Amino acid sequence: MTSIGTGYDLSVSTYSPDGRVFQVEYAQKAVDNSGTAVGLRVKDGVVLAVEKIKHSRLLVPHANRRIMTASKHIGVATAGWISDTRHLVKRVRDEARDYRSTYKVEIPAKIIAERMGMYAQAYTLYSAVRPFGVSTIIGTVDADGPQLYMIEPSGQYVGYRGCAAGKGKQVAKTEIEKLNLDQMTAREAIKEAARIIYAAHDDSKDKLFELELSWVCAESNGLHMHVPQDLFDEAIQHAERSLNDDDDDDEMEGDDE
Repeated sequence: MTSIGTGYDLSVSTYSPDGRVFQVEYAQKAVDNSGTAVGLRVKDGVVLAVEKIKHSRLLVPHANRRIMTASKHIGVATAGWISDTRHLVKRVRDEARDYRSTYKVEIPAKIIAERMGMYAQAYTLYSAVRPFGVSTIIGTVDADGPQLYMIEPSGQYVGYRGCAAGKGKQVAKTEIEKLNLDQMTAREAIKEAARIIYAAHDDSKDKLFELELSWVCAESNGLHMHVPQDLFDEAIQHAERSLNDDDDDDEMEGDDE
């Protein structure tokens, strides 16, 4: 047996000689093959955006959403298997409801991220289960202000100012690093999130996709909701205009050469 996976990838409870858990790495591959998900934490809220790949023109618009509301103030965006997404979102809702019932306040972001990280990590310990093939981005506004966390299939959870998951995550991260998130409003971030999703989309592999946008901010009264239609249309126009401008610049550089 070798450490490239043969014999060591049959169970999630088995380490390879070089300390790898292959089943967790395979779960991460499922995430990396999914549409891109982006989260931005700005000065007055959190914005979530997802590139939902459409494998058929017959699919009903707005079905199988990848951005869901887990509690009044908590939004969840995911990249990975949609069936695993539904299971984890249900768990987030259960945790939020139980915390509210016990303590009579909404659950803070750090606690929900910690609990979901522990839940995901439990599925990497036993041979009778498999890791979740999904990365979960949790956005909310609590007593400490806007909060953004991402939970990996391994159970690792980290707080971010901006994060991305899915097949276009490298392009998305590069674009996020160019933004001054601390000075940006949620309304401005909606347009930038749409632009980033369009920039990360690989049109040669996935022709059809549906953009999803949501926010938690002062304009939404601290509630998680999908953005209003007029702002959504404005964000798409901004993204398409930016994409066309980039294409024109590339053509001009090619002519100069």
